[in-house]
Amino acid sequence: MKVLIADKFPDEGREALAAAGCSVVYDADLKDDALAEAVQSSGADALVVRSTKVTKQILESGRLSLVVRAGAGYNTIDIETAAARGIYVANCPGKNSIAVAELAFGHIIALDRRLYENTRDLKTGRWNKKEYSKAGGLFGRTLGLVGVGKIGSEMVPRAKAFGMPVVAWSRSLTSDRAGELGIEMRGSPVEVARSSDVVSIHLALKDDTRGLIDQRVFEAMRPGSLFINTARAEVIDQAALERAVRSGSIRAALDVFNEEPSAGTGPVQAEIFKLDGAIGSHHIGASTDQAQQAIAEETVRIITEYKKTGRAPNVVNIARKSPATHLLVVRHYDRVGVLADVFTRLRSAGINVQETENIVFAGARAAVARIHLDQAPPDEVVEPIRSNRIDIIDVSLVRI
Repeated sequence: MKVLIADKFPDEGREALAAAGCSVVYDADLKDDALAEAVQSSGADALVVRSTKVTKQILESGRLSLVVRAGAGYNTIDIETAAARGIYVANCPGKNSIAVAELAFGHIIALDRRLYENTRDLKTGRWNKKEYSKAGGLFGRTLGLVGVGKIGSEMVPRAKAFGMPVVAWSRSLTSDRAGELGIEMRGSPVEVARSSDVVSIHLALKDDTRGLIDQRVFEAMRPGSLFINTARAEVIDQAALERAVRSGSIRAALDVFNEEPSAGTGPVQAEIFKLDGAIGSHHIGASTDQAQQAIAEETVRIITEYKKTGRAPNVVNIARKSPATHLLVVRHYDRVGVLADVFTRLRSAGINVQETENIVFAGARAAVARIHLDQAPPDEVVEPIRSNRIDIIDVSLVRI
């Protein structure tokens, strides 16, 4: 199996893939046309990326069957094209959760104590203890979480260590789960903002989260509140955030933003960082040695599992429910051509097989095929299969 790695990836991970019998091509600088050419020329079966965009052109340029995003998200990959070409897209959820939570709390402390401004003035030879002695402090102040997945959940024990009560909203959050975490539920992001002194965003980018954190959220925030986004830039209305920061009502720290350069280095023209109440980092939430090692190990696990079984863990672009309406269960003797005859009969009737599974029993004398169909096969198709007593033990048809 050929694996093309087109982003920075630890030596240990590349060595593990090679030890698993993979042929590894590594070029961390591949982008756009160069990546498409490399996918084609290498004949890669699997592509590994971190922040590199995987476009339709790249997906259509070779014989890829698996793309692994060595990270938690997958918004940089053209999921629609991958699904249309039968290419698995997998990611590594949860492996960078601690690293992102650590950075989020670093930003909370930096905003509260104005560490950036402290350091900036010291570097320019200015001493202003009178000004920088003013800080709200975190103990007893409420942390509001929007999104309580793996990263949001990691924020909770850190908040408790600082003596901060936590309120939260997430579409997946239940009262039982809130009880387990020791937090209070709120009914919407606006309610979280209204109840909090610090609001931290931990949402995945989906159609229903794009722009979810809008002007209503910022208007609901308490005067002097802190706003943190270490998730995705697209989940917030950055123009509305800029207005709120410019007004002096809140301060913000961002690890992600709209004008973020696509390369590892480059100029930044984001207006928000020209405001006194905003600080930022360089999309480094997952960039700790610990997180990258964990992500590399998970990437290796995904690829080796796929190599062995043809099934990839953590796949994000498989249909949750197929268009199948009926299940044809064929209990048969495990012989050459038995299922080929079944499929030929289905095809001749214009019936499409959506999914199929063939389970072989001990001794390899009998098996059960579970065939998901997009419509009910007529009796003239089913009966010839059932009447084949030489190869077929039993046939049943179930409406799904």
